[in-house]
Amino acid sequence: MKKIIFILAMMIANYATEAQVKTPQASPKSTLTQVVGLTNVEIVYSRPSAKGRYVFNNLVPFGKIWRTGANENTTISFSDDVVIDGKTLPKGKYALYTNPRADSWEIIFYSATDNWGTPQTWEDSKVVLKANTKSEHLDRFVESFTIDIDNLDNNYAVLEFSWENTIAKLKFEVPTQKIAMASIEKALAGPSAGDYYSSAQFLYQSNGDNAKAQTYIDKALDLSADKPFFYYRLKSLIQAKQGNKKGAIESAKLSLAGATSANNEDYIKMNKESIANWSN
Repeated sequence: MKKIIFILAMMIANYATEAQVKTPQASPKSTLTQVVGLTNVEIVYSRPSAKGRYVFNNLVPFGKIWRTGANENTTISFSDDVVIDGKTLPKGKYALYTNPRADSWEIIFYSATDNWGTPQTWEDSKVVLKANTKSEHLDRFVESFTIDIDNLDNNYAVLEFSWENTIAKLKFEVPTQKIAMASIEKALAGPSAGDYYSSAQFLYQSNGDNAKAQTYIDKALDLSADKPFFYYRLKSLIQAKQGNKKGAIESAKLSLAGATSANNEDYIKMNKESIANWSN
C-alpha cells in the first residue's frame, strides 16, 4: 500500500511540474555589455514594444520621470569613474531614469536600484547625476525600445535611447589614459612588495625553491615601508625550513613585536610557539 501511495505521489508531482505554463514576457529582458577603452559598462533592461500604440507623449508622457524600459529598474554599471556633461559619475551601479520631452531628454542616474519601475517616494538625495540632451527624429521606425552604446572611442562612447521615431544620445567619457598610464608605470617600476610576498608564499607552501623564496621575501621586506608582521612570519618559516633556526627566531621575534602592536592574537600565539620550538 505504501508503495502505491509513493508511486501516486510521484506521478502527481511530475504532472504538476510538467503542467507549469511558460509564456514569453511582454517586455523581454536584455543585457548589454560593452568595453569602452578599458572601462566595462553593463546595461540591464526590459524592452517594451509599440504594438501599434503611440509611444511618446502618450504611452510615455512628456515631462514625467520614466523607468526607461519596463518592469524592474533599468540599470547601468561602470567599472570606473566616468565623466558626463563635465560632471564625474563614480563607478558603480545605478538605476537609469529619463524624463523625455518633445525636443530634449533629462537622463538621471539614481543610486537605489531595487525598485519596480519608479520609486514610490522619489528621493533627490539618491540622484547622483543628471544630464540633459537633445532628442532627434529618426527616419525609421523602432518597434522595440532599445538602449545601445555607440560611437566607440578609446576615451568615450555614446548612450543611445531609441523608440518609435525618436532617439536621444548621451556622451560619457572614460579614464582610459589614466588607467593605461598607471598600468604602464606599475609595470615599468617592477614587482611590488606584495608581488614578492605572494611569490615567496607560493614557493614555501608548494615546497618549491626555498632559496628563491628567501630572496623573494627579502625583496618584499626591502620594498615595504611598514614591513608587516606577516612578512616576517613567512620569512621565519622559510628560514626554519632551510635549517637556519637562529635566523628564524630573529625573524619570528620581529613578527611577534609587530603582531603585539597590532593586537593580533593568532600571530602572537604562532610566533611564541615557533620561537619556543626552534629554541630547543
